[in-house]
Amino acid sequence: MKRLLIAGCGDIGMRLAARLGQERWQVSGLRRRVEKLPEPIHPVAADLLDPAALDAVEQHWDAVVYQATPGERTPEAYRRAYVIGLQNLLERVQARRLLLVSSTSVYGQDDGAWVDEDSVTEPGRFSGQILLESEAVAMAAGGMVVRFSGIYGPGRDYLLRQIRSGQASCRPDPPQWTNRIHADDCGAILAHLLELPSPQMLYCASDNYPAPRCEVLDWLAGRMNAPRPTRTDQVGGSGKRIANRRLRASGFEFSYPDFRQGYGAMMT
Repeated sequence: MKRLLIAGCGDIGMRLAARLGQERWQVSGLRRRVEKLPEPIHPVAADLLDPAALDAVEQHWDAVVYQATPGERTPEAYRRAYVIGLQNLLERVQARRLLLVSSTSVYGQDDGAWVDEDSVTEPGRFSGQILLESEAVAMAAGGMVVRFSGIYGPGRDYLLRQIRSGQASCRPDPPQWTNRIHADDCGAILAHLLELPSPQMLYCASDNYPAPRCEVLDWLAGRMNAPRPTRTDQVGGSGKRIANRRLRASGFEFSYPDFRQGYGAMMT
């Protein structure tokens, strides 16, 4: 059996573990509190920011997936989670395959342009800048990176709550482009990349249909029999559109290729 360590094992890590065949993979989940980890994930109680605690983690793995998340939205918390924690772990473990979970926030484009793995990364916010530092650490160690767009799914229903509360709004012109991916597809993508014979070092992971915010909100309101979201003329950019050609060319197929199918499943 292959041995996988999921460092920072949260919701996406659990979805990944559920995708992997128990006859092929033995999965361990590392986090500070392990009470919520379901079977058959083997719990590893440790703090990625405590080198002494990590000394007890086994050294050799077939694969390591690093998906730690910050406890708060500050530069210090982001650097601890994405850079220092990863460095601490890599000083103590070795893996035949390392996979870092990153984000499309590393792109700074804000004019509606299409972006992919070859596009320039010049993020304007600290979150994207620190994620780029984390990616550099992973790639220097021979790892690969997957950049997820906006994750939604059970427990990640912000837009639905905005519609229900009547607080949803959008700017119709120029459009505000949005990108998303269902949490189930996130777990499936990680499982796919772990099994892929010859993966590339970088993948953009977003569904097949970037969509204007107004289009998404109008569709949700219609399905929920709620009032049409408010139109605004707020100042701001138009966002970007994430291309997933490389991921699809690797053989991956989405369970929820667009927001209608993903949100539709959540509302049934």
